[in-house]
Amino acid sequence: MTQEMNYSSVLTGASFMLYEFKQVAALKEQGLSDAEIRKKAIDENLFQHEKISSLQRGFPSILRRVNALDEELLKLLANESLETAKVINLYAIMKTDRLFHEFMIEVIEEKFQNNDYTIEKKDVNTYFTTKAEQHESIANWKEATIQKLKLVYMNILLGAGLLESKKTGELNRLIIDDQIKDHLRRIGDARYLQAMGE
Repeated sequence: MTQEMNYSSVLTGASFMLYEFKQVAALKEQGLSDAEIRKKAIDENLFQHEKISSLQRGFPSILRRVNALDEELLKLLANESLETAKVINLYAIMKTDRLFHEFMIEVIEEKFQNNDYTIEKKDVNTYFTTKAEQHESIANWKEATIQKLKLVYMNILLGAGLLESKKTGELNRLIIDDQIKDHLRRIGDARYLQAMGE
C-alpha cells in the first residue's frame, strides 16, 4: 500500500520522464547503487539534458520512483513493451507522490466510474482548489507552483496514454498487461489499477 507521504510539489521538476525512468531502472537492475547511478547520470549526462540543473532537479524523483518498484516490476520494465513501461511509470509516480495519487483516484478514477471520458480545465482547477482548502501546506504554495503542477499532471496523463489530447481532454482507459495486473493484485496494490481505469 501507499506509505504515508506529505503533499509535495516535486513533480514540477520531474513530470513523466519515461526515458530517464527506464534508464535508471536498467542501471538499478545491473546492481548499481543510488550514488553510482546519480554519478553516472550526471557525469555522463546520461539523459542528454541541455542543462545539468534540470537533470539534478528531476533525478531524485526518478530515483524514488525506481526504488518504489520491486524486482518483478523492474524486470517487466526492462523486458516488456513501451506501453507496459508507461503503466509502470504511472504506478511509480502514484506510489511516490501523494497529491498525484489522490488526483488519480478523485478525478480520473471517478470519471471512469461515471463513464465520463473527458477531463476539463475546471476538473483540475476544482481538485487543486479543494486540496488547498483542506490542507494548509498546499494553500501556502505559490500560484505559479500550482499552475505548473496542473500542466505537469496533464503531461503525465498524456505521456501515460490516459489522455488522448490536451486540446480535446479525451480520456482513455489503459490497456494493462495481465502480468502487471496479477502482480499488483498479489502485492496488495490493486487500488492503483482502479485509479488507472482498470
